[in-house]
Amino acid sequence: MADKIYGIHMGAAKCAVDLGDGSERGEYVNQDYILHKLGRPHRAISLMYCYYPLDKEFPGRISEVMKDAEISFQWDYPYDDYFTYKGGLEGNTEGEPFNYMRDVRRHGQDVNLTLTVDPHVSDEQLIAIAKDLRPFGRMFLRINHEATGNWFSFNKRCSYQEVADFFVRFSDIIHEYAPNVKTVICIGGIEHPENGEEMEKEKEFAQCIPAADIWSVDKYMALHWGWPYDVAETGGTSHSRSTVERTYELTKLSYERYKYLNGGEGKPMTMAEFNADGDVTGPYDQAQMVKEFCDKLAAEKADWFSGFTMYQFRDRGRLGLEIEDPNNSEVGIEQPVLSTYKEIIHSEWFSPEMKTGDEITLPVTLRWGGSEDADGLAIPLHFEKNPHFCEIVFDDEDDGNYMLEINGKWFYKSPEARTIDMMAAFFEKPLDGECDMTLKLFAPPASGENDTAQGDDWDINYYYTIKKLPKIRILCGPVEK
Repeated sequence: MADKIYGIHMGAAKCAVDLGDGSERGEYVNQDYILHKLGRPHRAISLMYCYYPLDKEFPGRISEVMKDAEISFQWDYPYDDYFTYKGGLEGNTEGEPFNYMRDVRRHGQDVNLTLTVDPHVSDEQLIAIAKDLRPFGRMFLRINHEATGNWFSFNKRCSYQEVADFFVRFSDIIHEYAPNVKTVICIGGIEHPENGEEMEKEKEFAQCIPAADIWSVDKYMALHWGWPYDVAETGGTSHSRSTVERTYELTKLSYERYKYLNGGEGKPMTMAEFNADGDVTGPYDQAQMVKEFCDKLAAEKADWFSGFTMYQFRDRGRLGLEIEDPNNSEVGIEQPVLSTYKEIIHSEWFSPEMKTGDEITLPVTLRWGGSEDADGLAIPLHFEKNPHFCEIVFDDEDDGNYMLEINGKWFYKSPEARTIDMMAAFFEKPLDGECDMTLKLFAPPASGENDTAQGDDWDINYYYTIKKLPKIRILCGPVEK
């Protein structure tokens, strides 16, 4: 048992890492599995949904409703083939995406919700969505992404000017009714700098840049957009491949143009979808390109770039850290890019900031403001050598929901769990001798939602009082020899 305990603050990484989990290309994977595979939580988990309540097929997922239709391109359905948003004026928050949002948040991560929306919906419908989202603390809402393209249904139903007007309307509603939610504009950015400094459809979308809280672009260093209806072959026309240098250059030029259009003032810049498609590169070049891009961010100390979303964890094609087993959708086949990505997200540039504070005594109230702003406990531990047993045992009355970190590896403790075996923290990084280290403990909301009864800041902060320290069992040898 530790003699002293300290407060600790978790802040933002120099470059945040988010992870896509489920889309038109793959199913949602639970956060326990992802945490065990990657060893740390993300800043946010990206979920992709659509909202077309004026269509007679809604809220059915359109590829299931029209499973017998002859389709030759992923976006040829009447509305986008994402999971359907089942809240809003017509629904409730008992199903998707809220069950997954709760899973994300109880595991110490924020929600990054992508929502494609019919621009013809009413203000009342948008207000209902804002009210749905408010209990989920600090989160991101990416509205009608890739809006300068021509593949999503909202672009087929409206002019680019109407799509831009809708973004501003929805963003204003979010800021009024769910001020804890940050809106994200995602357009093409600078794609052909040789043709001039302006972005695609800049005249229409310039108004969105000051209206949004966060700027973003989607940049794939290689992409097979014809998937799954054809195969990428040499000389084909349904795929492309660029270079790491070119992708980096276009992203930075896009930020600079965003900033120019915002009167010279910057805002957080993200890459809301990022990867190199293994359909084009194969598995080895895919991993190398991802590594090279991230190495460049760290080497250049790219403080203009606030984060990226790796698209995605498990994919039916080759855009995932895992490929979905065609025989069993609940099984993933790890790709080389997974170990590369794992190494990246555990490196200093991409890890959250930790600052240890003053000594404290129990009971103490912990604050969870989100994955970039949380106050927890730091418990000093001493190891004589590499342990054979390292576990944390919670009292039967401790129903806390905790995220724990030791030796660089994170663990989740649900309210029902009592003993967490932390030996996995020493399998990949065994100790080579006597050392001191710190066990970190944070308390995100067990329900995944903030508590409206906790005060005026309830939609930003969640509080939990810990009254008693758990027991920590460390043995540096087997029980019996």
